[in-house]
Amino acid sequence: VKKPIPVEAFCFNEDPIPEWFINHPFKLIREENGNIKITLSTMEGDMTCRGEDYIIRGTLGELYPCKRDIFLETYERYYPTFTMTLEIEKDN
Repeated sequence: VKKPIPVEAFCFNEDPIPEWFINHPFKLIREENGNIKITLSTMEGDMTCRGEDYIIRGTLGELYPCKRDIFLETYERYYPTFTMTLEIEKDN
């Protein structure tokens, strides 16, 4: 059983492109039908990402594509929470 480990990800055609992706080497290619695909340099070599695929940033900063159906079945959205302490002064 794997431990749950948070990863960062975005959907190629739907989500805003995060800064961590812009700084990674990739190549945009427009196909004859007008669709755009991305070729990513990954630890396993070049991989292609199309349309509704997700691009995942792993725990070591590595990137890899994941098909939408596999991503949605494997991962769940995580909303981090934070705690804030306020000090309130008393009026005299």
